[in-house]
Amino acid sequence: MSGGFAQYLPPLLRGTELTLMLVAVSGVVGTVLGLVFGMARIGPLAPLRWVAAVYINFLRGQPVLIILLFIYFALPLLFPAATFNRGVTAIVALSVYAGAYMAEIFRGSIEAVPKGQEEAAEALGMGYLLKFRYVILPQAMKVAVPPAIGFLISLVKASALVSVIGFIELTKAGRIISTINEEPLQTFLIVAVLYFIVSYPISLLGRWYERRLA
Repeated sequence: MSGGFAQYLPPLLRGTELTLMLVAVSGVVGTVLGLVFGMARIGPLAPLRWVAAVYINFLRGQPVLIILLFIYFALPLLFPAATFNRGVTAIVALSVYAGAYMAEIFRGSIEAVPKGQEEAAEALGMGYLLKFRYVILPQAMKVAVPPAIGFLISLVKASALVSVIGFIELTKAGRIISTINEEPLQTFLIVAVLYFIVSYPISLLGRWYERRLA
């Protein structure tokens, strides 16, 4: 690396920090949304099943870019009070996107639990919430974690799209720096390395968890 390029590392590291923040916050919020809508999707109440199905199927059919542009440009036209800055827009868009995919992961994981477990809980007199809390969810989580970790890696890559609304995460920082120093090859090689440094530990976590289950 040339000595002159070292001055551009702090902005890239700051962009990496913001990327990690985006992924962490939207991953947590998306997981909560996914659990709620995943349970609603297979719950006993038909209206909730319908709402969950619309949310999951519609958002899974949309590119992240469209969700971002809708929330940032179109939503304020419909509801002026829903005008967010770039950071909040990025978090909201990635969270609702993650929530749809996590809901499907949780739905599949819950349905993978043997029916005999649910019947045994009912035989013990457990209600719907108790049955899910103490019997279904603990077993479903073991199934859900590996695909959830895989999706988290995809979320890291999807976070690069928030650069289109001007949020300066890692990709946007790389674009700005490559314009200033006119060295796009070197700049984006460093950006690629930083994305790898962010993503690879997540994949290692997934492999460790799978070995632990085995």
